[in-house]
Amino acid sequence: MNILIIGAGGMVGRKLTAALVKNRTLAGREIARIDLVDVAAPDLPQAQDIDIRALAADISDPTTAPRLIADRPDMIFHLAAIVSGEAELDFEKGYAINLDGTRYLFEAIRLAGKDSPYCPRVVLTSSIAVFGAPFPDRIGDEFFQTPRTSYGTQKAMCELLLSDYSRRGFFDGIGIRLPTICIRPGAPNKAASGFFSSILREPLAGKEAVLPVDESARHWHASPRAAVNFLIHAAQLDTALLGARRNLNMPGLSATVGEQIEALRRVAGEKAVGLIRREPDAMIVEMVDGWAKDFDASRALSLGFSAESSFDEIIGIHIEDELGGELPQ
Repeated sequence: MNILIIGAGGMVGRKLTAALVKNRTLAGREIARIDLVDVAAPDLPQAQDIDIRALAADISDPTTAPRLIADRPDMIFHLAAIVSGEAELDFEKGYAINLDGTRYLFEAIRLAGKDSPYCPRVVLTSSIAVFGAPFPDRIGDEFFQTPRTSYGTQKAMCELLLSDYSRRGFFDGIGIRLPTICIRPGAPNKAASGFFSSILREPLAGKEAVLPVDESARHWHASPRAAVNFLIHAAQLDTALLGARRNLNMPGLSATVGEQIEALRRVAGEKAVGLIRREPDAMIVEMVDGWAKDFDASRALSLGFSAESSFDEIIGIHIEDELGGELPQ
């Protein structure tokens, strides 16, 4: 199997690559090649018997996508995106990357199959940002999409394109609406949701963190480990089970900021909690207020997707995967 990962330099992309290299197989087939693509060439992992290549590319350039699929990858993971806060601040860049880049990819796949059969599996990372308030108590897959951000609008458009191109048989697509990924390792990015991770990540490392919203703010979360498992499971799923509804709400955990902080207190103690500094940010408060808070992911659960059930578990995963299994002294 030949695999293409677009957005491979990001946190989830790096972890997905590591998991594929470790597993060595996908959907019952041996992995022969993995192409890693991002705006800057991703780092190459060590892998025996797998041909791994890294490429720097701009997916908003119409000439990029035909080059990426020239060797006809069997499996395409499309993870590349401008995140929510940046897409809101830079309207043109958000649409160029999130919408146009996706459309160019889909069109390149379609055109590649005109002269000889080609129908790869495409796994698209979408977002719960495709939904906008007012919300029911729990949002199901059938809830209508009225996003209140440019990022959510771009992702909703991509979902529709994925469904239509799959319906027409140009590729076999599945879209997974990721919860907010928490705890994200490394440096903060420009996502408006970044504080959900930083108020745990920084105190666990003995550093101060800023909380821009009230502790009553509730949101939907899953760990990076769960996100990688979502992608791998989506790549192997029998898409005949999806019918015409190709996009799925992923499982997650609904929790308030206060519940996050209490989990931090249980795991790391009062000293860690004391490193959180309250500093309200009106723009972030407004954005978070318009985000979904809880989901009914029963359809995804019935198809074998799974996620964490507590923030203690999410914090434990971060400690295990990123901190060597123990808190810094």
